Amino acid sequence: MKRVLIPLQGAQMLFVAFGALVLMPLLTGLDTSVALFTAGFGTLLFQLVTKRQVPIFLASSFAFIAPILYGVQTWGIPATMGGLMAAGVVYMLLGLSVKLRGTGFIHRLLPPVVVGPVIMIIGLGLAPVAVNMALGKSGDGSLVIVEQNTALMISLAALITTVLVAVFAKGLVRLMPILAGILVGYGASLAFGIVDFTPVTQAAWLAMPNFVAPEFNWHAILFMIPVAIAPAVEHIGDILAISNVTGKDYLKKPGLHRTLTGDGIATIAASALGGPPNTTYSEVTGAVTLTKSFDPRIMTWTAITAITLAFVGKLGALMQTIPVPVMGGIMCLLFGSIAAVGLNTLIRHQVDLSEPRNLSIVGVTLVFGIGGMAFGIGSFSLTGISLCGIVAIIMNLILPATKQHHHE
Repeated sequence: MKRVLIPLQGAQMLFVAFGALVLMPLLTGLDTSVALFTAGFGTLLFQLVTKRQVPIFLASSFAFIAPILYGVQTWGIPATMGGLMAAGVVYMLLGLSVKLRGTGFIHRLLPPVVVGPVIMIIGLGLAPVAVNMALGKSGDGSLVIVEQNTALMISLAALITTVLVAVFAKGLVRLMPILAGILVGYGASLAFGIVDFTPVTQAAWLAMPNFVAPEFNWHAILFMIPVAIAPAVEHIGDILAISNVTGKDYLKKPGLHRTLTGDGIATIAASALGGPPNTTYSEVTGAVTLTKSFDPRIMTWTAITAITLAFVGKLGALMQTIPVPVMGGIMCLLFGSIAAVGLNTLIRHQVDLSEPRNLSIVGVTLVFGIGGMAFGIGSFSLTGISLCGIVAIIMNLILPATKQHHHE
């Protein structure tokens, strides 16, 4: 009986992660089938590195949405993938330095006063994209795809559903607000007659995902590397969360260096095939908490299910038919909640913003990020999250620490 149960539980975990997993490629113009394949493949690689000890699933990371949108528009998908591979290498280097020097140096290099505002920028930098899409326009606002009033009704239906499910739903359903929002938004889109099923009818039942080989462009690489800060910190938080849930200390066994390295290898593998970078999924950790399914073999089956679905051509085509306002509605909540995670980082660690040092770091980082500050020398330029990350780290290292800071 247990043998039958584990694959079924695995498929259920994928269902929990599905909405978020496919939302990321749909927003950034990547292939959803590739994202499914690389999420599964990445999870299996992670299990290999961590000796299959941690019941966790890896899939598309939201922290990379803004950089990928910018990268794809500026350098194209292959060069963006090359940059993302470099971000994966940063994970691995972090893993190596944790092994050599312990976790203390991460807290010194990336204290809450640095991480908080950088995560806030990742969310707030995307606010215009979310609003444009909710109003039926393309992300940059240049094209009108759906008439505004229709778009608003659809995006609000998707947004309200996502909020209501996240707040009021019980049990497993509560962990699937994005999926619920997509379904209701899609239903509303069908009612307004704005869904085009041509791609589905033309697609084959079985199809190879559209894998993309990376190209290496140093502009894209330098742009992506600092973005790895936020997911790396998020990764540590997720590993702590799953440790609390299962009552095992995964920071010691298999060790944070192994989980970070596993995440890095999964991200490198995903980017090498044209998929979004992988991160540990909090939704799945939530599902593990609820169902008390602590067996890591369940995640192996989640990964196998994802890889299998990647080859169903009709499913990939169906994902592409989800209209822009549905995405826009959900993004309004999603990007706001990323910013809120950054804010929470400052609050939880009691970062005192009446302290001039802390105020300077947070203030400069936020204005540079939201205002779109850019530094350029010749053909090399730094903007957005990469600039914010570097500025915050440098300010934190240069400005003298206050007494209270030492105390923390």
